[in-house]
Amino acid sequence: MSKLEIISSENSKHDLLSLGAIVVRLDPGTVPFSMADSYKIHVSGGEYNVAANLSACFKLRTAIAGAMVDGLPLAEKVKNVIRESGVHPYYVHFTHDGVRGPNIAQVWSDCGYGIRPPVVFYNRANEAAGLLNKDSFEWENIFKNGIRWFHSGGIFSSLSESTPEVILEAMKTARKNGAVTSFDLNYRAKLWSACGGIKKAQAVLSSIVEYTDFLVGNEEDLQLGLGIDQPEDQKNRGELDPETFLEMIKTVKERFPNIKAVATTLRKVHSANRHSWSAVLWYDGQSYKAPVCDIDVYDRVGCGDGFASGLFYGFLTGRPPQESLMLGWAHGALVATYPGDTSMADLRTVEDIAKGGSARIQR
Repeated sequence: MSKLEIISSENSKHDLLSLGAIVVRLDPGTVPFSMADSYKIHVSGGEYNVAANLSACFKLRTAIAGAMVDGLPLAEKVKNVIRESGVHPYYVHFTHDGVRGPNIAQVWSDCGYGIRPPVVFYNRANEAAGLLNKDSFEWENIFKNGIRWFHSGGIFSSLSESTPEVILEAMKTARKNGAVTSFDLNYRAKLWSACGGIKKAQAVLSSIVEYTDFLVGNEEDLQLGLGIDQPEDQKNRGELDPETFLEMIKTVKERFPNIKAVATTLRKVHSANRHSWSAVLWYDGQSYKAPVCDIDVYDRVGCGDGFASGLFYGFLTGRPPQESLMLGWAHGALVATYPGDTSMADLRTVEDIAKGGSARIQR
């Protein structure tokens, strides 16, 4: 069977459960870190963002499984934001010792401006999420309530030796209980360099993809995360040409026959504030393409998660593949227009953009 089989929402507690690290992003806006004297705090995490978007914008019932730190004032803000987003938490609690941790990780990321690109660096020392292991969650008890879709990603899998085991246990339980499994490769060189390097990344990510139904990842993710090379005759194509990605999917399917769908955004960066944007989906042997549009970028962090959540929403609500792709394409573009990492959009706006709506004033 090459099509996704999505269980009914009637007897399910959650439409989607994400597993991953919850972090705080410190954002100085367009000011370089060395000159900044104030920062916005965004609650974030590649896996959490998908659950938050699906709850806040698309009004689905979502949950996050992750680590929480007791006795840490910043953790109270994180819990409040997650509560306000409507995402149900499954926390494994750790106690801060008052000095060293465990900690909620900090991700420092500015917005760049013009020819100056955004810069990201991490403070993930003694991160509570990295202490999670395969016995941290009672997955059978969580899944018995009914979960339609399970999602995780490459960022969480890079945090420690034990976090890939957490994903694998969850994936196996999800599949046994009929949930669709999705995984965003999200290859981050800085994170993997601290956790074994590219060869370790490829071994870990490949082991997880063996249990994945729906794979999200761009050409670089496929190359670096899974070791799948571009075909020689495709290497001179532009960033927005989907044919290179579609050719690489042939190799993905050969190596991972369990995969039922693969999707990615396509992006050409003209400046920090101006991108050309598109997306492509392969599903059930067919390819689907979104148009190319130019978007003005306020904050690019979270666009890929915005794409994934809109795309998943389409499938979860029974939309055709092309319409689902367009919802992801539209929502990812909209996320780029807001501060922070998660959506401030509403479903009506997403659907209007997906159908070709413009930025004309709405009266």
